Amino acid sequence: MLDPKLYSLLEVHETGNFTRAAQKLSLTQPAVSQHIRALEKDYGVRIFERAHSALHVTREGEIIVKYARRMQALEMNLRDELLNEQRQMTSISVGITHTAESNAVPETFARYVDEHEKVSVKITTDTIDNLCAKLHNFELDLAVVEGRVTDPSLHCQLLDTDYLVLAVSPTHPLARRTMVTIEELKKEKLILRSPSSSTRSLFTSTLESRNMRLDDFNVVLELDNIATIKDLIRRDFGVSILARSACMDELRKHKIVVLPIENLTMVREINLVYADDFHHTELLKDLVKAYNETRNQNAMREG
Repeated sequence: MLDPKLYSLLEVHETGNFTRAAQKLSLTQPAVSQHIRALEKDYGVRIFERAHSALHVTREGEIIVKYARRMQALEMNLRDELLNEQRQMTSISVGITHTAESNAVPETFARYVDEHEKVSVKITTDTIDNLCAKLHNFELDLAVVEGRVTDPSLHCQLLDTDYLVLAVSPTHPLARRTMVTIEELKKEKLILRSPSSSTRSLFTSTLESRNMRLDDFNVVLELDNIATIKDLIRRDFGVSILARSACMDELRKHKIVVLPIENLTMVREINLVYADDFHHTELLKDLVKAYNETRNQNAMREG
């Protein structure tokens, strides 16, 4: 069982407040304070400091919090595995990006669990950096991300390739074109993903490789909810740069039109990412097979 002092530490770090942490833990505020003081005494460091009436974690405290999260995740994994053993079940924790949330990936896992009666999947959506951190902290077994992860302690298996396109509404004047130029794109109202997204990063880096900047374009809105972006496109509030795989459903239903941009090739990989201690290679093969079947069926429906 995880040391109760570590639960207090994680709640104080999460809430930034001893009183709120105590309320969430159903403890008194002095009890939570005592837990933090005991941890500081055990490790010989300050964990939290107050500055301008706000609580800040120290650098040493961040290290302790990082390992406390790992211990919490390991304990949860232990309990899940024991429960799964009793039920003769297998539980898999998977992290996916916001783009993967809109393409064939969720359907792939639905297909997989439908074909494997004793398997359950828990899916979390987050940024690539956060997903990699959760893999390190044992909070995830597997992640599906766009691009290749540079962390040498994580491994990648290619699932698919994807590319970015200009997405416009069917009533937009550009929808009748087969390709748009960069100069034409500069005149459009752009709705973009947030700077932390890999889609935004690929678009920006591709522009920079051609001696252009994002400031040269008319960016009117930035958000990270792809469903909202597509809804705004359909209602002609602007156009966007999105992964083609994230627009497949709208393409099939003729709700969005996608176009290549002249002289901007933005291709990237979609990878299954896992840590060193992941040994279920048969699962990776099954997922690739399920993904290909899902993609092929969707392509037939699109045709």
